[in-house]
Amino acid sequence: MLNPNGSSSPTTKYDDKEHIWSGARQQGFYNEGLTIGQIIFRQLQREPQRIFQISHTDNTRLTRWQMLEHASKMGAYLREQKFTKETDIVGLMARNTTHVAAVAYGCLFNGTPFHAVNPNLEEKTIRDLYNITKPRILCCDSQDYQKIKDIAGTLGATVLIVNGKVPHVSSIPEILKTVLNGNYEPSEFPGGINRTMAILCSSGTTGTPKAVTISNSRKLFECHSYLSPNDVQYAPSTLDWLTGLISLVTAGVYGTVRLISSEMFSPAHFLEICEQNEMSWTIMANSHVAMLANCPQTKAQKLRSLQHFLFAGGHCLVATLKKMQSFLHGQGILRNAYGLTELGALVSYNYDTQLKPESVGRLMANIRVRIVDAAGQNLAVKGVGEILLHNGQPWSGYFGNPKATAEMQDSAGWFHTGDIGYFDEDNYLHIVERKKDMLKYLGMMYYPHEIEEVIAQMPDVSEVCVFGLWREQEGDAAAASVVLRPSSQVQAFEVEIFVREHISVPFKHLHGGVQVVQQLAKSANGKVNRQAVKADYIKRFTST
Repeated sequence: MLNPNGSSSPTTKYDDKEHIWSGARQQGFYNEGLTIGQIIFRQLQREPQRIFQISHTDNTRLTRWQMLEHASKMGAYLREQKFTKETDIVGLMARNTTHVAAVAYGCLFNGTPFHAVNPNLEEKTIRDLYNITKPRILCCDSQDYQKIKDIAGTLGATVLIVNGKVPHVSSIPEILKTVLNGNYEPSEFPGGINRTMAILCSSGTTGTPKAVTISNSRKLFECHSYLSPNDVQYAPSTLDWLTGLISLVTAGVYGTVRLISSEMFSPAHFLEICEQNEMSWTIMANSHVAMLANCPQTKAQKLRSLQHFLFAGGHCLVATLKKMQSFLHGQGILRNAYGLTELGALVSYNYDTQLKPESVGRLMANIRVRIVDAAGQNLAVKGVGEILLHNGQPWSGYFGNPKATAEMQDSAGWFHTGDIGYFDEDNYLHIVERKKDMLKYLGMMYYPHEIEEVIAQMPDVSEVCVFGLWREQEGDAAAASVVLRPSSQVQAFEVEIFVREHISVPFKHLHGGVQVVQQLAKSANGKVNRQAVKADYIKRFTST
């Protein structure tokens, strides 16, 4: 089925004997021997004078030819540094500025995986992540150099500054000023489709960071084949998010205009750049949709160019979806997407957010899904259980972590998502809850135990339980219930202050508040029941 803007709504079939749901079967358009870098290299050679990238923050514009030249120089630099193996890795911890794409595309041209890490993370987390992959080069912005220099020293890695200047430290702009010798061509590899292209970040339920390998699979971009050179794409996320990587790759493959900004998302900023640059495609977090829909400045006129409005990461209230859709002109479609970093692709799309606002839609091509009970048995329509995914392609797993890889993907190739959901009678997938403990606030992931360990350092605290209180615009605001030691006079606000003083990143602060209680709800085996504690907290809060 074609939508008004030419993109097709996914179809999903249900096998009522095997109880397996399947997206449409689709043949790939590209030779499987090619890497995505080779595909992008050829695309950038077409119509070389077309504008390819616009940086709102830097006030720069690059043509396809300029991007091709810059990325080729980066690829040539890596070749000179003898980056030939999949274990020769570039660390990329940078915001969306002018030269980030050249670094990433250069890595793709050379077949060098880049490990993207969010620059807003704590130094310890960054260190833990890069200790896994041990990059030989670390690329960062000048403002994050102090955070990365000791890590680079420990790893024996070279630091390259992407944006800004640091005295006596080499930079990407210096590499881009070099002369490209000869007719540069991207590297070739047997079975290029299966070579690791990038490494993104994920975390297990214990909070231990993991490095997720992403292959050169076409699933990263084929579901966006409706895009054309006339589209202007924008994603607020950096390259450490799957949505940021999708935006980077689809721009290169389909030759769209890549619109970037290093500013944090805000409704006012989004509205400004959308109207100024006639943005036609965006993908953002569900919380951003809520912020935008409820912003007094949001007007249909400012969003008139927007045709493809994708959001992911969770659900939005029905009223929010209706309000947001009312701002989009007839051609604009608001779509909820469900994806998995480990799968390296989006799993489903919902084109009918008005009719089925609580669904994440139907399956993308070549995706299969099972819903299983606690015993691993497949469930039928409306059966609620864990969501298992299969994309029919090999996965290299979590870098250097075969145990976690085996836990995520079984021997038959099924990914165990840890998400609980079901299919309705129209083959639409619904997410009921997250089985994992991971929470997300303002687009940043965190785990309750990270905050609990800090609060437990307070001498007067006997027990603590941290949980998320969902807010439509921000996400899961951390809140805590604490049991104090006898005779303690500690007040709730002192716990909030302690956390602010001992955790440097604001998204892990107790924005949901603190309550002092006599005891925490526990299960029969003595384990703290996080959901029951949360329910008690909400009940106490609403009764006061």
